[in-house]
Amino acid sequence: MGEPRRFSVHLALGGGKVADVLLWKKWHRSVVLLVSSTFLWFLFQRAGYNLLSFISNGLFLLVVILFFWAKSALLLNRPPPPVPNLELSEEIAVKAADEMRVLVNNALSIAHGIAIGGNLRLASVLLCLSLPVLYDKYQNLIDDKLNAAYKIARIQYRIIDEKVLSKIPLPPNMEKKIQ
Repeated sequence: MGEPRRFSVHLALGGGKVADVLLWKKWHRSVVLLVSSTFLWFLFQRAGYNLLSFISNGLFLLVVILFFWAKSALLLNRPPPPVPNLELSEEIAVKAADEMRVLVNNALSIAHGIAIGGNLRLASVLLCLSLPVLYDKYQNLIDDKLNAAYKIARIQYRIIDEKVLSKIPLPPNMEKKIQ
């Protein structure tokens, strides 16, 4: 029997720069990844920060820096910051609109499949993933609404029972069992 063939984890991870970082072959990049991911985890999980506010604050900080750089350049007779001309060409706008149209049509197609009932598996997956989260978030409101609906249903059943069901004649042996 020969030696068992060795499985290359480096090749399984793609064999490139990502594999080098994940296997700590480029240890300085791995340390940067570990520290930055720990910092982002702390921001998003522990500090209650979310991605949208993080991006917004980062862009706001960039605008403030560029503003002060431009104003100080005017005062000190220096060149202004190299900001590119921010114009959106018609070609880019048409491409973006086409991509959005495709995405919206796909979403509408999925919604149509769910609404018609042809895609019950996807509907059940969406419900299983969304209902517990929604109930956890809005539990008191949902419980109040369900209790109100239950009381209304009980009143309606009582009315139907008194006006309709009580007038239906029952066989003689059924009357004795009910009373």
